[in-house]
Amino acid sequence: MGRHFSVKDFSLFSFLVVLMGVMLLSMYMVDRQWSKMAQMQRVMDEQAKDLRQIQGMIRNIEKSLSTGRVAVAPASRDAGIEASSDEQRPDAFRRAIIAANQDDYQEGDWYVQAFATGLKTITPLISQDVYSSNIQSYILESLLTRDPDTLEWVGLIAKDWQIHEDGLTFTFNLREDVTFSDGAPVEAKDVAFSYEFIMDDRIAAPRGRAYFEKIESVTALDRFTVEFKYKEPYFNALSLAGGMSILAKHFYEPYLEKAEEFNQSKGLLLGSGPYRLADPKGWTPDQGLVEVNRNPRYWGPVQPSFDRILWKVIENDSARLTTFRNGEIDVYSARPREYQNLLKDDDLTNRTQHFEYMSPSAGYSYIGWNQNRAGKVTRFADKRVRQAMTYLTDRQRIIDEIMLGYGEVAISPFNPRSKQHNLSLKPRDFDLKKAQKLLAEAGYQDANGDGILEDKAGMPFEFELVYFQGNEDTKRIILFLKDLYASAGILMKPKPTEWSVMLDLLGKRDFDAISLGWSSGIETDIYQMFHGKQVDNNGDNFIHYKNPKLDKLIDQARETVNEEKRMPLWQQAEAIMYEDQPYTFLMRRKTMAFIDNRMKNVAITKMGLNSSAVPVEWYVPQAQQKYSH
Repeated sequence: MGRHFSVKDFSLFSFLVVLMGVMLLSMYMVDRQWSKMAQMQRVMDEQAKDLRQIQGMIRNIEKSLSTGRVAVAPASRDAGIEASSDEQRPDAFRRAIIAANQDDYQEGDWYVQAFATGLKTITPLISQDVYSSNIQSYILESLLTRDPDTLEWVGLIAKDWQIHEDGLTFTFNLREDVTFSDGAPVEAKDVAFSYEFIMDDRIAAPRGRAYFEKIESVTALDRFTVEFKYKEPYFNALSLAGGMSILAKHFYEPYLEKAEEFNQSKGLLLGSGPYRLADPKGWTPDQGLVEVNRNPRYWGPVQPSFDRILWKVIENDSARLTTFRNGEIDVYSARPREYQNLLKDDDLTNRTQHFEYMSPSAGYSYIGWNQNRAGKVTRFADKRVRQAMTYLTDRQRIIDEIMLGYGEVAISPFNPRSKQHNLSLKPRDFDLKKAQKLLAEAGYQDANGDGILEDKAGMPFEFELVYFQGNEDTKRIILFLKDLYASAGILMKPKPTEWSVMLDLLGKRDFDAISLGWSSGIETDIYQMFHGKQVDNNGDNFIHYKNPKLDKLIDQARETVNEEKRMPLWQQAEAIMYEDQPYTFLMRRKTMAFIDNRMKNVAITKMGLNSSAVPVEWYVPQAQQKYSH
């Protein structure tokens, strides 16, 4: 006879469940305590190191005074605490210094943002998205930076530089008061190492190597002087050398011997910027947010205004808006229809600032047509098919009806207002008849009368279009295109995809077509996306597009330093892309942003909205601060 489950048994079972829960909670709390203790230990170690350096300074001063010779600059320089005089201040801090002199300026408070997708990694070089780049911009620094008012290069870590007569050699003299966030000085050897690290085949950085392959060598001439030597002339040579993120040799060099650990890492990030990770080796995606703290050793003449900067992962658009309404995040980028509705919301507009703008470096969205999948040539290898797909993509209607006019049709990778643009090229308008004619020439007909085009082998014209599932506007565009393509007898199967999965598909080149976007620059170098060499070395030409004529023009343009001679080459290259349509270039979108009124000194520059990245310009007055450190 079976034994029944008694009240006593139930009580015992409940007790065991509660006991297990208490044990798990205790383990969790102990783990958190160990984590906090480890963090405190790191801070104490850093403070002890700084104290030893200060004590060394004092001994040097005492010794110098006893001998009648006073020379304290080297010691204070290494400690990273030497005050910068007006003459020493890099031009890069001009706007930040003006902000810091405002009557209501105050350090403190937190700046909280949100990402629409989770991050796979924030480790430099192996990270591939604009989100991780945004985080890195607060932590990593370069020799030069662009002035947002003039767009000219100005010194950051480099106090000055020289371009030699051969046009191939660039010498940078580094400031001597810059330290990484762990206290180690930034020296020429770190700059040289950064290049060597990128170019090491063991490091999974094909994109970086594609950019830097024109450099022959980077050499530390002495402690604070570094020389870049190019193999051949390159129009973007100063930008490439001056804009390279400087990696700490003592921190990253050990990973050359354990490259796979680096390539699989999630959060190895240490630099000289105004912010730092609490643990430069400890961030993981399962934390659900990224938090950086003020770098107490920051070398700049203006200290970072915020105590902390946080990025929360909020994938749902509605949830992200609700979080902004509740004051839990400080910036919200709105979709067009939503933006217009929010402008009518008095409660929101009374406590926020709003901006709409398109910077000269605004990127573009596109559909990339993969010409080779799993070693097999696809239907998109025929340029007539790609041209037809562009004629079937009613971009102006997308901008008018979905984007509500907050955008413009993209013709190519080049901004239509840049000197790179060929003025004779106009956007292809929607044209069903032209598309049908091109498809017929390529061998596609509706042979059985079912409304679907078939190729010569009788296979229907159908394909999957991969797109990021977290963007509602993109979803609406894809569904709109599905109907347009169907009208021409083409079956497009939308494939909404998580961001991390999209990155994997790109790496494997495992898709029919994909909808993405590229950021842009003042002058766009298209080598990494469209040159044939970037197909086979895991570069960003993940659609397998090759055109020898275009490759030759790209090579010629890149090695032509004279702007008047270079621009016609870019314009010829644009004409080839216009003909080939490797992408269907969709649009350049305006940014529509709401920003909490707490944030002061927010402005639009020639680079777009001035951000709170290096150098820090935004701040929160004391009376409006709501977070304690």
